[in-house]
Amino acid sequence: MTNSLKQHASVLLMAYGSPNSLEEVGDYLRQVRGGRPTTDEEIERLRERYRKVGGRTPLLNITLAQARAVQDKIDSMKLPAKVYVGMKHWHPYVEESVETIVSEGASSIVGLALAPHYSKLSIGGYEEAVRRGLAKTKQVPFSMITNWHTEPNLIQALSQRIREDLDSMERPFSAVVLFTAHSLPKRFVSADDPYESQLRETSRLVADRAGAGFWDFAFQSAGDPPDSWLGPMFKDKIEELSKKGFKEILICPVGFVSDHLEILYDLDIEAKEFGHSIGVKVTRTRSLNDDPVFVEALVQTVKPFLKAPVVIV
Repeated sequence: MTNSLKQHASVLLMAYGSPNSLEEVGDYLRQVRGGRPTTDEEIERLRERYRKVGGRTPLLNITLAQARAVQDKIDSMKLPAKVYVGMKHWHPYVEESVETIVSEGASSIVGLALAPHYSKLSIGGYEEAVRRGLAKTKQVPFSMITNWHTEPNLIQALSQRIREDLDSMERPFSAVVLFTAHSLPKRFVSADDPYESQLRETSRLVADRAGAGFWDFAFQSAGDPPDSWLGPMFKDKIEELSKKGFKEILICPVGFVSDHLEILYDLDIEAKEFGHSIGVKVTRTRSLNDDPVFVEALVQTVKPFLKAPVVIV
């Protein structure tokens, strides 16, 4: 007699999205802005940033690699779930991935944004995208993981990177670790939004585990005008730390898990050039990408939402 699986879940890993060529930058920026007016100057400024990092970022390829690694781990645990990828602001769009998931017969969806810290503006946007996709197809049980900022493997992966980089410095005990995350517009962040408090909690846990003697926190990648976004901004903090006597700053982008524009341009180019201009050496920790310890963090985060197979004999 043949066995058949009764239960089939899906895991939807979601990232922000990134254009695949310089020609796509204009459409991408307009999509990010939800159709709001975008000038040619703004498009060209963003296009120039992509040009400086090679014309595109590896975000999609990294996210697909993360999905494959999570799938392999789930398969080894014999959990009947299939892993999908969806992007918030570019192809493959979250809504399109949801339609695929439903068409392939998944009985439930577990949504995980590849950003560990919750804000209604950011993580809430991913959840809304899934629900829009379901509205176009049919309603299946959907669980959105809102945050996973204290997951032990996440803390371990980040702290390992900091420790490795500090140990490679000539004077690690006189260096400072600067944790960073993407800023958000103040007008969209309510007083009870946990985004900043969760970021600082992760930073503290990572710094403690890494044995970092000095650490601080700042936001990055704000829009215009910068003073209407959450601060302090990373350039202001780098300058402040310089005035306190720190000559070597190790940035740990605690709010990001993959290499993309906010890492490859904002930190690797902009932050380093600014540091150099004021006599400070700025480096950063390696991105988590598809590191096995980080993949384990993803697996352990979704595992409680996946049921063991129900077998009919």
